Amino acid sequence: MHTNEDLEKLRSDGVLMFQQVPMVEMDGMKLVQTRAILNYIASKYDLYGKDMKERALIDMYSEGLADLNEMFINYPYYPSEQKEENLALMKEKARNRYFPAFEKVFKSHGQEYLVGNRLSKADIHLAEMVYNMEELDSNILAGFPLLQALKTRVSDLPTMKKFLQPGSQRKPPEDEENVLKVKKIFNF
Repeated sequence: MHTNEDLEKLRSDGVLMFQQVPMVEMDGMKLVQTRAILNYIASKYDLYGKDMKERALIDMYSEGLADLNEMFINYPYYPSEQKEENLALMKEKARNRYFPAFEKVFKSHGQEYLVGNRLSKADIHLAEMVYNMEELDSNILAGFPLLQALKTRVSDLPTMKKFLQPGSQRKPPEDEENVLKVKKIFNF
């Protein structure tokens, strides 16, 4: 269990370059900023395309998903009177903007993955977003068979299958108790 004191120690020790988390220690570095961390990991594990054009597409898809993901991450922290409105907006954007766009990408090239017909960080981001949205609405993928197929492909990868097992490191959806802990740590 981390505390506000743990966060303040990281800040006072100069570990957090911009005084905020996340921070990942890897390969002798203390990496901050979510996208920098994800790009490093994607590059290290060959999930970032074979050339600049593929990386540009992967970034474009990932950044598009980041907009919807930000809504999802913030959703549990909205005041109760705003939750229903934000949930409706998030589901509407997923169904009418984001999921149709990705379904169209798959239809346009007929390949199993978004870019270069091989797994990239964009595919993992998309599968994660599908899981997240299904936690809010189990029927959200109705009408998106190619997204459902991607989710199945990604979920069947041995490392993902292990990660998705009950009792794994996969973080469960935010509950009220965890929201209160986070608010206490970050003083909001």
